[in-house]
Amino acid sequence: MQYKCKITVIDKKVFPDLQEKFLKDPKSGACPFYEVGTEYIFERYGDEDTFWTQGKGVHCSEAWDCFSRYVYTALQGGSIMRGWTNDERMMIACCNDGTRPVIFKIERLDYKVLKVDTDEIGQNKIVYALENLPGIQKVVYRSEKRFIEIFMDKNKEVRDKEIISAVNAVGDFKIFALD
Repeated sequence: MQYKCKITVIDKKVFPDLQEKFLKDPKSGACPFYEVGTEYIFERYGDEDTFWTQGKGVHCSEAWDCFSRYVYTALQGGSIMRGWTNDERMMIACCNDGTRPVIFKIERLDYKVLKVDTDEIGQNKIVYALENLPGIQKVVYRSEKRFIEIFMDKNKEVRDKEIISAVNAVGDFKIFALD
């Protein structure tokens, strides 16, 4: 099993009374750095390690301080917030700016990587077959990496033999790896 972490900006708040009372610019308004709906994906697979590269200047330092530890935990397959949220792979957090906080949803994404020798037609057959397996949430063919990512539902891990059977059912493909 492999792991990614998705951060989604779900809300931004502004407290004008606090800005008026405490800030040099009392009309600062909402955070200019993030927009509601923006998503960021962190991953550590193969030659990708966006935990280290995406944190450098892509995120506000207050926000990075808020969620970097949870991103790191998720990328290791750990529980982000066991017993606190309704899914231990997810939590809601906000940055430390007390006059204009940004609220983030942090999610661990569980997936497997399938490396298979195929052309575009075979790849489409494999993706379709895997999308119809119970427990599969999403299937993504990463053409630049030449592998398929298979994302699992939160309550069901699809076993390797189920994935291999689905691939074999649609053609005679050579599977190089299933990580």
